[in-house]
Amino acid sequence: VQLQASGGGLVQPGGSLRLSCAASGSIFSIHNMGWYRQAPGKQRELVAGITRAGDTNYADSVKGRFTISRDNGKNTVYLQMNSLKPEDTAVYCCNADGADYGLTWFNVWGQGTEVTVSS
Repeated sequence: VQLQASGGGLVQPGGSLRLSCAASGSIFSIHNMGWYRQAPGKQRELVAGITRAGDTNYADSVKGRFTISRDNGKNTVYLQMNSLKPEDTAVYCCNADGADYGLTWFNVWGQGTEVTVSS
């Protein structure tokens, strides 16, 4: 199972970006999907997570500005980021867990996509 992330880039403060992360491979079911970020000199942190049922959780720093969603038919998770701040600058990575067709549990990471918020 692999994850492919896209959508990062350079945006001015107050702007918006939408990240996407698509899973592919021998997927039977994806349970939890999430977005993490790591800023220079800082530890990786959970930004937002979503269960298969659609239950979500967010880091306090992004509540009200970011929205996580998923399309189970496409095995894809999205992160809509609005009102971006310079402190949101980081490499964003997606994560997913679930079961493959052999009913083996997986937990995989996508490659990072860089988000830079700067004027």
